[in-house]
Amino acid sequence: MSNAAQVELGAVVSLWRYPVKSMMGEELNAADVTERGLLGDRAYALVDSSDGKAATAKNPRKWPHLFDFRATFIEPVRPAAKIPPVRIALPDGTTVTSDRGDLSQILSKTLNREVTFRAAQRGAVNAEEYWPDMEGLDHRDTVTDFTLPEGTFFDVAMVHLLTTATLDRLRELYPQGRFEVRRFRPNIVVQLASGEKGFAENTWVGHTLAIGTAVRMNITVPCGRCVMTTLAQGDLPRDPGILRTAAQHNQVNVGVYAAVVRGGTIRRGDPVRIE
Repeated sequence: MSNAAQVELGAVVSLWRYPVKSMMGEELNAADVTERGLLGDRAYALVDSSDGKAATAKNPRKWPHLFDFRATFIEPVRPAAKIPPVRIALPDGTTVTSDRGDLSQILSKTLNREVTFRAAQRGAVNAEEYWPDMEGLDHRDTVTDFTLPEGTFFDVAMVHLLTTATLDRLRELYPQGRFEVRRFRPNIVVQLASGEKGFAENTWVGHTLAIGTAVRMNITVPCGRCVMTTLAQGDLPRDPGILRTAAQHNQVNVGVYAAVVRGGTIRRGDPVRIE
């Protein structure tokens, strides 16, 4: 579709990458995008040594402290280069780097569970999800298994987008809740030029987004939310009302997933257009 046939939606206001699955990540000014999403996103994970499942905050009963860790790359991540090590801030404030030979032992001791730190590789890995006892969810008060996409540590898709319009609408619906970007762990946050408040991304499904000059993404499905959105992190309190509001007003969806059609570099401030 030509530029003349594109409709400008708004602009990128923040970019996020999470080097280690279910740990806090890093905000970026720019990011390279490939068919695997933002370069370096979910490059690593902790794997439970007892069952081979990826550690995820989706099962906080088993992994209650993952949000107390933060991971950042120790050097820039470059296309066609080996993914660099990460620096991990532990809950007690100390830091370790992933090129240490005893990293898995350090993390196992901190988590009180035997884990292995590893990069994404060929083959599929399973993980677990706890479903709280809440109306509107597919399951209630149970733990289910799910399989991550082949060769990745993503839950569903390679890119997650969210608009400030959706956050603003959720705040209207549940004013006591703190609907902040970090609760939802998106890669790309878009501010709409219209200034509307609503679940704007719902209408993007099935369409292509153009971001900046090069990147194109197909919007595939709404992003169904889970218990992670309710968990405490930093100064954000535990709040089941966050998930309950999404369930009551938008079929448990907040944001959308996307598949990368054409890669390139995206930056904060880049225009976002729909085809």
